[in-house]
Amino acid sequence: MQQDIIAGNWKQLEGRIRAQWSNLTDEDCKVAKGSEEYLTHKLQERYGWDRDRAESEVRQFERMLDMKH
Repeated sequence: MQQDIIAGNWKQLEGRIRAQWSNLTDEDCKVAKGSEEYLTHKLQERYGWDRDRAESEVRQFERMLDMKH
């Protein structure tokens, strides 16, 4: 992830992340704190996706953020 954008705005992004992936818990978001690796792992765990799918979802979310900045 673009760590500077994600980590610096993590609190504001938590709502968007939860809206994008409603199966993630508040605790998942608190622990992730901008970690792409952790978020990918949690998407695999919560949705039953393989690693490629979870990574693809995270990259797509990043692209959406790039469009907004």
